[in-house]
Amino acid sequence: MDFISLYYFSEVAKDLNITKTAARLFISQQTLSNHIQRLEKHFGAELLHRRPAMALTTAGEFVLSFAGVVAKEHTNLRDILSDIEKQERGAIRFGASIMRGAAILPEILGPFYARYPNVDLCYADAVSSRLRPMVAQGELDFAVVLETEADPKLIYEHLINDQVYLCVSEQLLVERCGARSPEIKTRSLNGADMRDFAGLPFAMLTNYLGQQIQNLFYEADVAPIVRFSSANTKVAAPLCAQGLCACFLTHLTLADRLNHMPENVNIFPLLHGGRHMSQPFSLIRVKERYLSHYAKYFIELLTQYFNMLAPINIARSV
Repeated sequence: MDFISLYYFSEVAKDLNITKTAARLFISQQTLSNHIQRLEKHFGAELLHRRPAMALTTAGEFVLSFAGVVAKEHTNLRDILSDIEKQERGAIRFGASIMRGAAILPEILGPFYARYPNVDLCYADAVSSRLRPMVAQGELDFAVVLETEADPKLIYEHLINDQVYLCVSEQLLVERCGARSPEIKTRSLNGADMRDFAGLPFAMLTNYLGQQIQNLFYEADVAPIVRFSSANTKVAAPLCAQGLCACFLTHLTLADRLNHMPENVNIFPLLHGGRHMSQPFSLIRVKERYLSHYAKYFIELLTQYFNMLAPINIARSV
């Protein structure tokens, strides 16, 4: 038995398809099968049911759990020895959504590499629901995720309550709301009510945040006029700037591109249940994960970045 055989077995367990796993790992099916057979011979037990469909045996489930422990402890040992020998080299496996990763990494990698030039960063972009199991299973060291559910295997370090805003150009607001627009703007600076904007066309989100915004419309008994839909908030921003539709952006997205948002765009905080609507974000990692010196510094820079963004004033009326 060796680490690579355990690793290959863990990868097969994800797909339960030798052909698919071999293609994903860029190895031959025969090589992959040989590693599985080597493990089965070592443990003296069948790890996979081959027919009618591939599945883990009971023994396979236990070996998969063992492989996860070995991989985690191997990573911990590598980082501990790196600290002891003051090698200051290794790798960080970090995950975030593509939008948040694009905003965070350019800001923190400069100072990080200035101190740790021999540490590699392996970045995975995915939604929070995908990132949580990747961290829990040891595929990532840590990730920035939306706090929608708790996992007892993970440590959650709160980073920010990412406030949500309605963005609408002055041209579109006056065109659709006419004489009511000054009154609506004054009222909306303290929190936008969807009933005031019922006649506007919107760029709607198709992600988790979009579901929450749809609930706001439902609770206000308003059927939104949907002109555009996308899961990417940054795609909607230019349409809003051109006065084609109103859109919904978060504090983090706006803080990252506020200088690029035209001055003729109103930005109003959204209200939900009498409070400003926001999404809580945390940095997550497994409880048993050893944090090397460079990992701690990466987390420190990450925390500083969110602390810098939090107090930026976003709301405005044209």
